[in-house]
Amino acid sequence: MRALCLIAALWFVGATACQNAPNQQQAADSAATSMDHDMASMQSGTPLPEVPQGARVFFQNLKDGQTVTSPFTVEMGVEGIALDSAGAVVAGSGHHHLIIDAGDSIPAGEVVPKDSAHLHFGNAQTQTELTLPAGTHTLTLQFADGIHRSYGSALANSITVTVK
Repeated sequence: MRALCLIAALWFVGATACQNAPNQQQAADSAATSMDHDMASMQSGTPLPEVPQGARVFFQNLKDGQTVTSPFTVEMGVEGIALDSAGAVVAGSGHHHLIIDAGDSIPAGEVVPKDSAHLHFGNAQTQTELTLPAGTHTLTLQFADGIHRSYGSALANSITVTVK
């Protein structure tokens, strides 16, 4: 009887693992986001670093009102503040987030959500490829500190693109 229970348990674990194999990256991404947001909660008492004077974010390869063909590349630029990976809060640094059709900026100090409209680039990435449906879309670069707290409108930049 014990052997039969053991065989049944092993079969169940194997079947479950095989079913979930395609979702391993999603699970890893979800776990990383959860850890980042847990870290944000733990460090919420840490003051938001000041935005250095003259710091700005910008789209390097896109202009406001530009027409693009999907998929298209978005190159994200930053000046006057260091680009760094997510994790620790380090004064004078942060990383990009891209907001798609969901407003012009996140209020300063608020954690940037992570969903299909709020893309995180916590590994200090400076470009991504977007696939958007035809139509007019607002893209907003939002810079945030190491625990994804927005620097607000001071480090945000919005443009409108038309996808044909």
